[in-house]
Amino acid sequence: MEYLRESQLYALSMTLYAVYMDSAVHRCLAALGAWCNRQIDGSRVLAVLCREGAVARSWPDSLLCRLLRALVNFPAWLLHRLYLALHRTFRDSVFARLAFEMGHETAIAQSWLIMLLWVIPFSHWNNAYSLMGFALLLVLFYAGAMPRQRFRLDVGLVGFYPVLLFGAVFLAVAFSYTPGQSLRFLFYHFSAALCVLVTVSAVRSSEDLKRLAAGGGVCVLVSSLYAVYQRIQGVEVNESYVDLALNEGMPGRVESYFDNPNTFAEVLILLLPLVLALILCSRHVYSKLLAGGVFLVGVVALGMTYSRASWVGGACAMVVMVFLWKPRLIPAFAIACVLAVPLLPDTIWNRILTIANPADSSTASRIPLYAAALEVIKKSPISGAGLGTAAVQSYIGDFNLYHGEAPFVHAHNFYLQVWIEAGILGVIGFVGGMLWNIKRAAHTVRHCPSSAARTITCAACAALCGAMVCGLADYLWNYPRVMCIFWFVFAMAAAGVKVCRKNAVG
Repeated sequence: MEYLRESQLYALSMTLYAVYMDSAVHRCLAALGAWCNRQIDGSRVLAVLCREGAVARSWPDSLLCRLLRALVNFPAWLLHRLYLALHRTFRDSVFARLAFEMGHETAIAQSWLIMLLWVIPFSHWNNAYSLMGFALLLVLFYAGAMPRQRFRLDVGLVGFYPVLLFGAVFLAVAFSYTPGQSLRFLFYHFSAALCVLVTVSAVRSSEDLKRLAAGGGVCVLVSSLYAVYQRIQGVEVNESYVDLALNEGMPGRVESYFDNPNTFAEVLILLLPLVLALILCSRHVYSKLLAGGVFLVGVVALGMTYSRASWVGGACAMVVMVFLWKPRLIPAFAIACVLAVPLLPDTIWNRILTIANPADSSTASRIPLYAAALEVIKKSPISGAGLGTAAVQSYIGDFNLYHGEAPFVHAHNFYLQVWIEAGILGVIGFVGGMLWNIKRAAHTVRHCPSSAARTITCAACAALCGAMVCGLADYLWNYPRVMCIFWFVFAMAAAGVKVCRKNAVG
């Protein structure tokens, strides 16, 4: 580090920074940014959008929340009673004390778990890994709760609407068109529910948030490096992924070890904001450089996926990140984006231009998909077709609702697919849960001092916004591992709010 500080490059950077800080450009941008900040603070529209609803406010003290809290903490209560009865035996046991301390640091164990789970290649992946991993974390959490009466799972932090969604998931299996096919998808959602519950309950500090963000950063690094390796080796152009007539000269789309380029891109837009947060909140130069390198490689890999919906979602995430983190930087960010456009490779720019082109086969193929999904909603608006893509495919096939050329895999729209799988309660719970968490995170970061927890909360909130925008043209839960990553980011936002408010009170 001393060598870096004494280098000519570092001295030149500091000189340029000092010149910029004293320049008229900086003063103009700072004034414009301050004006933007005042407009945001005084906006009546944003005040209404950020206001927490009556249902969300009353949820933590509601009878249902208290019942669920008691239910999920019943094993911890039993273990604590056992500990009180045999406390001398446990106190004298080295292994018991070790298990208690490990359980108290469940967030650390989770950071290692996600590092291991999310770098497994698709060819060796089994969706049971997620269920087993988070079930083990739950057991570990209960071990930490055994000697501690206040170390408990908190359903209140999950929120009413996500609980409504998970309840709708169970109903979607019971009323499914093909219950047998829907049952296995229930376990995927159960894994996601465990992820959310354990994460929001185990995280207690900014350091826990940083460790979990770093765990996601390892996934970005390994998958992106492998994507770069794929590009160097050469990727065959898959005609089912791209319209060659409108994208002449475009190379093959990298997919890393996620089996599909769109899936890989969705993972990146969910986790890259967390890596950016690590850059901003790291205390040491070497950790900033490391996180910066991971972020740069991840952005390059995202570009090489040629996933248009994810590009739009990623751009939205970056805008929200700047908006929440430091609104006064919005003018400078906008100028930087405009200046970056001429630097884009021709293949990426041409790909962007096809987003709204109806002649593009990929764009045109979505129309019959949307039409089929809307027909399912017309026929079964309350219960949907049943949980999982398999039940939806069977329903659409038996009733002859799809008339496209390519096989129907899913609706290519997050909101439509959730509706046709989990019914009206499912889509209300899904949309309501996302809006509740995003609004809550945005309100919290606007009214708390700068900290690592605040930065990571901004990043998680921004990632959710990007995913919801991407979901307008794709279904992010088609792969259960991506579903788990999605809910992990959701839990990071909720846990970040918890830590920020705790720090503000403390």
